[in-house]
Amino acid sequence: MSKTEEKQQVKGDGRSRPIVAVIPAYNEERYIGSVVLKTRKHVDTVIVVDDGSTDLTAEIAEAAGAVVVRHEGKEGKGTALSTGFRRIRELDPAAVVMLDGDGQHLTEEVPQLLAPVLRGEADLVIGSRYLQKGGGVPRHRIWGHRAFNLLTRVASGVGASDSQSGFRAFSPRAIEYMRFSSEGFSVESEMQFLAKEHNLRLAEVIITANYVEKSKRPVVKHGLLVLDGVLHLIGQYRPLLFFGVPGLVVLLAGIGWGGWVVLIYQRSQTLAIGYALISILLTIVGSLSLFAGIILHSVRGLLLELINPKVSP
Repeated sequence: MSKTEEKQQVKGDGRSRPIVAVIPAYNEERYIGSVVLKTRKHVDTVIVVDDGSTDLTAEIAEAAGAVVVRHEGKEGKGTALSTGFRRIRELDPAAVVMLDGDGQHLTEEVPQLLAPVLRGEADLVIGSRYLQKGGGVPRHRIWGHRAFNLLTRVASGVGASDSQSGFRAFSPRAIEYMRFSSEGFSVESEMQFLAKEHNLRLAEVIITANYVEKSKRPVVKHGLLVLDGVLHLIGQYRPLLFFGVPGLVVLLAGIGWGGWVVLIYQRSQTLAIGYALISILLTIVGSLSLFAGIILHSVRGLLLELINPKVSP
């Protein structure tokens, strides 16, 4: 597909709408210049959000032709993407592609990622490393990715084979909804929650990851940060699941424990005070959690009806 064919001419306002790339970056001076230059071959505008880098990331990105938006300090990938999408909405693009600034993503795959959006077939396209064998993922990462895929699928109600992929494309409709509460690396998972909430059409395409160097942070630490973020998302987007289901389990355990207390009393005519107190505690905690989930679920639904912007497809 040629660059001209990639760009969608949208008539009605007398001008063409651009295709935009957004790259969150932190201390990526080694790769950001080449990533920007290669990405510009496939898009009209590249926006680099410099998340408080202490090296020359911003200067090199700007020299390579990117529009650079800077954070004074490091605020996290989620916040960087929120900043990037605010700037993107000002440009009214036909499509947006998101990729990392560390050279992990192959820019020659940008057209295939944009294709489902430009054809009007999808609102959110995830570049997946797991749709075919040999996706380039180190073995020690694969099981962690699988665990997060399962957790995100169960929690959000939207499945994807690569929930942690940072190589994605968005339609104009999806762009309007990309407003993140996540500050860190759980932002990719949050996109699946948003897709479910706003009925966005999701598709996946095959990509190949290029792990050019070791991760900046230990894999276990990174995984724990993502896990913490996903748990916060569950509490925010699915309070009935987060509070209600555990509450129901604890409540049933308390009732069951109470039944055991009754059986002990029937057999020995002795009240097992310790067991009885445990039963009462479990019943109270379970009831509070269950009703908290129900109430928060109802309040959240009401707030969404009041404040959610109505965006026509």
